Amino acid sequence: MTEQQLEEHKQHLRAKRMMLWFGIGSLVMGFAAFTSAYIVSHERDDWLSDYELPSAFYYSTIIIVLSSISMFLAYRAVKKEQNSQGMLLLLLTFALGIVFGVLQFIGFDQIIEDFGYNFTGPTSSISYTYVYLIAVVHLAHVAAGLIALIVVIYNHYKQKYAQGQTLGIELAATFWHFVDLLWLYLFFFLYFFR
Repeated sequence: MTEQQLEEHKQHLRAKRMMLWFGIGSLVMGFAAFTSAYIVSHERDDWLSDYELPSAFYYSTIIIVLSSISMFLAYRAVKKEQNSQGMLLLLLTFALGIVFGVLQFIGFDQIIEDFGYNFTGPTSSISYTYVYLIAVVHLAHVAAGLIALIVVIYNHYKQKYAQGQTLGIELAATFWHFVDLLWLYLFFFLYFFR
């Protein structure tokens, strides 16, 4: 590779990283808007000040933290070209992401069955509508992270991350950690700001 090609390659890598960070920035603004609307709606007369989060949300929080740890370890193993360990950890991260999603849906069922509130309609509450909305939009981003993980798992299987060419897994790991941290923020926001 010539010096000019090397420089172009570095610029290409920087551009991809910047695109991810711009995307993350826009997601932060979107969720800031949701939490701002939640705060403003908190002053409504029909707001439930004593609503509870479903127990499945507590378990899903533990699962997403574990998935972040497994993703960190997977990225580290892939960088060190410990291929079988990296694959195992990537698959574990994917499985934990699926478990997180299942627990979110169990949480939605608990809101309906245990607390009696639907997303909309006569049996809804503005408080729980925000909980549903925030959790569902976050879950959509977890789904995007799972798709990215499928691509990473496939590329790792095809050994495309050899010799330091790890940008794909780096970007996926960054997005996955962001989605995990975002859920922690949202969970604690919903837990403490009732």
